[in-house]
Formats: sequence, structure tokens, C-alpha cells
Amino acid sequence: MAQYTRDEIFNVLKDILVNDFEIEQDQIVPDANLFEDLDFDSIDAVDLAVRLQEYTNRKISPDNFKEIRTVNDVVIAVEQLLA
Repeated sequence: MAQYTRDEIFNVLKDILVNDFEIEQDQIVPDANLFEDLDFDSIDAVDLAVRLQEYTNRKISPDNFKEIRTVNDVVIAVEQLLA
């Protein structure tokens, strides 16, 4: 599998958040908190994990996702998954 840069992962994540979760593009910044800033709930988090599994073709363990709070946390988690 090709190596993805953080910018590429961030851009894919941004596309997912805009298209699937109807979040305004200008709200999606690395330090945005998914739950406080982007109004995510636990179901949204599961949906995002599923979308990221489709993107990476890798299983994301729920334990990995429990620690995720910000957009940047998601980017780092995906980066580690692809490493």
C-alpha cells in the first residue's frame, strides 16, 4: 500500500467529514475537538471509524478510537494504521 502523508490523510478525513457528516469545511482544523467543536456523538464516531476502515482497508480497534478527541488525533491514528 502506498505511503500517505499527513496532509493526504487530513484531506481525505476532511472530505469524509464534509460529505458524510455535513460539517462546514472551515470548522475542520487539526485541533478541532470532534465532540465539542464538531458535535460528534458516539454513533458518529463509529460511523467515522467504519469510513476510515474503508479508506485504509485495515481494522480499527475500538480501543484505538477511544483515545481520539481531535481531528489531528484521527490523522495520527490513520497514519499509524498505515505505517
